[in-house]
Amino acid sequence: MKLLVVEDNKPLLESIKGILEKEYSVDTADNGEDGLFFAQQNIYDLIVLDVMLPYMNGFEIVQILRKEKVNTPVLFLTAKDSLEDRVKGLEFGGDDYLVKPFQAPELEARIKALLRRSGALDIDAGLKYDEILLTGKENDVLVKGVPIKLTVKQYELLEYLIQNTGKILTKEQIFDRIWGFDSDTTIAIVEVFIHQLRKKLEDFAYHKDIQTVRGVGYILKKA
Repeated sequence: MKLLVVEDNKPLLESIKGILEKEYSVDTADNGEDGLFFAQQNIYDLIVLDVMLPYMNGFEIVQILRKEKVNTPVLFLTAKDSLEDRVKGLEFGGDDYLVKPFQAPELEARIKALLRRSGALDIDAGLKYDEILLTGKENDVLVKGVPIKLTVKQYELLEYLIQNTGKILTKEQIFDRIWGFDSDTTIAIVEVFIHQLRKKLEDFAYHKDIQTVRGVGYILKKA
């Protein structure tokens, strides 16, 4: 799973990243403009968003995202402890609110709760598409009860497709989600990994469900 953290206090930003990257892939931004740009790519499972940011505050960012139909869950971070600010954040489209200073276990618990609520994380059932089950344990995948071996990137690609079943994902979205904005490789790698994943699923007849949307990207749905 991939998270975005937007926080202008750089020591705190690095601290949060260190806490979260033990379990998630984490991108960071230290100002509102960069945070909005990253968030608009719609490639994240959750956004941890500071309220007071340079150039554009967190409330403005989430308002823009919701208008653009980017419904990624947002956990606001703020030093403000007033009821008015908490209500404002939720009314603008935020999903939860964490007041600074906070402890790492509380941050982790809030994030897990939001991921479960959004359906991105189901610790008990795993992530499922028909008879494909991603257990979340060391990249284990069961297809019709049979374990198959995937590389880390193949697993992340399958996870992203399943999380967005029935939705068209552009090549750019897939590339940014799996390889990241700073990757040294090119977007052509997406086609290579789609081909590899289809081959891994071919014996179970699921390769046809990863459908090409010509000139755009891919969609996972019943063929």
